[in-house]
Amino acid sequence: MSACNPGSSKRNNPRDNTPTNEISISLADLQLNRQLQPMQSHPENLGFKLLPASYELIETADLVVLITSMVMELISVNDKIPILPNQLTRFHSQSSPQITVHAYLCRLTAHAHLSPPILLSMVFYIDLLCAAYPAFIMSSLTIHRFLIVSATVASKGLSDSFWTNKTYARIGGISSTELAVLELEFLFRVKWRIIPKPEALGDYYRCLVERCDGFGIEIPCCDSG
Repeated sequence: MSACNPGSSKRNNPRDNTPTNEISISLADLQLNRQLQPMQSHPENLGFKLLPASYELIETADLVVLITSMVMELISVNDKIPILPNQLTRFHSQSSPQITVHAYLCRLTAHAHLSPPILLSMVFYIDLLCAAYPAFIMSSLTIHRFLIVSATVASKGLSDSFWTNKTYARIGGISSTELAVLELEFLFRVKWRIIPKPEALGDYYRCLVERCDGFGIEIPCCDSG
């Protein structure tokens, strides 16, 4: 499933009579909305940055900014949706953690040594989990738990070497037991399909850049021979 043309992955409330303005959105919905809007020109200025054509070459700090921008847009919409007691999941916190999404993602990236493929896999997991688990909503109450469990799963799935759950839990600020429960819940919901294709990660990378003002992708130069 292409990130840029994912089809229908909107997460509807299980109740058929849910009002339209109470439908949560996923990254796929954000991208569809962006495609329907007119393209914006990017004048050359000090605030515009060109990123490498290959996602493997991007600086993790820039990728964290792109992901944070997308996640915060999701949260700004989904936080407006009332949560009923029967809609709570294991990913829900009782209250929003004090640390910001950007600071938390920076912490995970730095201390768990998350590479660009792992970070993009975490973005891929947003649509994957939303499609497989309709009760899950990306919000300020679920984002931190989602990030730490997706970082753990992606690291184990894509890296030859990775930390123990005890280390990931310490970095993420939760207990090892809680991380183990979240990891099993995540894997069960997505049916252990945790390895995205490289071209899918490339699609997500381009989509993140396209929807974030101030960034663009370099056009590779062709050798003149």
